[in-house]
Amino acid sequence: MPIRQDIIDLFDRFTHGDMSRRSFMQRLASLAGGTAAAAALLPMLENNYAHAAIVAEDDGRIETARVSFAADGTEIGAYLAQPADSGTRPGIIVVHENRGLNPHIEDVARRLATDGFVALAPDLLSVKGGTPADSDQARTLIGDLDDAHVAAALKAAVTWLRDNPATNGEIGIVGFCWGGGWANRMAASDAGLGAAVAYYGRQLPAERAGDVSAPLLLHYAGLDERINAGIEAYTTALDAAGKPYEVVVYEGVNHAFNNDTNAARYDKAASDKAWARTVAFFNDYLGG
Repeated sequence: MPIRQDIIDLFDRFTHGDMSRRSFMQRLASLAGGTAAAAALLPMLENNYAHAAIVAEDDGRIETARVSFAADGTEIGAYLAQPADSGTRPGIIVVHENRGLNPHIEDVARRLATDGFVALAPDLLSVKGGTPADSDQARTLIGDLDDAHVAAALKAAVTWLRDNPATNGEIGIVGFCWGGGWANRMAASDAGLGAAVAYYGRQLPAERAGDVSAPLLLHYAGLDERINAGIEAYTTALDAAGKPYEVVVYEGVNHAFNNDTNAARYDKAASDKAWARTVAFFNDYLGG
């Protein structure tokens, strides 16, 4: 049974705001009709990483490893996935949501590897001791991150991946939610990126559109009023600055529609279309 939109909207406010879990559960019980109904809905609203295996870790087409690199005085842990066969490929930085480097994001990296890319997913909570198992704690820690540190860590990730002998030196970036916002920022950071893809990510301020140096592919969910409120100002500024970009709005789907571990918000049709566009975009601009 589909979950009501007001309940999904409440969960979105919880995951992207400062609402405590206790307050969220109280409001969820009010909307659902009681604590028992709220408890029954919760597994469908929260990510279930047991389902995070579109590409299995032991898939013979790819190789994976835990790696690290230095940035801003911190050792940044990361998950690396690449094709098992020889040859050089474009590299893709994968920027996680506000839940940190979790099994779903690692699976995204593996998916990119099966599509012919060398994917590096840095744990941007490394400075806080790494992504914790508790997703609420991860959200709190993300909120405490210093923007300058995140930018330095992502620039170091680009350099590390460009220097990796498995890549052809062409590097792109893809981010989701919080990471989508950082994909936009990195496209304007003079990091030498050849392409940037943002899934339902916060836009740059209009005055920074002129700094964008990488072609953009911007995926948005039609029901995501919070993020979509910034589309018009951003695209108007990109047009005025003459920057190449593509916007795709997937009607009738929610924020985080790509996350297959979230039963309430995942939309396979939209996810598959967005993924095909993402792979084609990277191939076009990075020489895949």
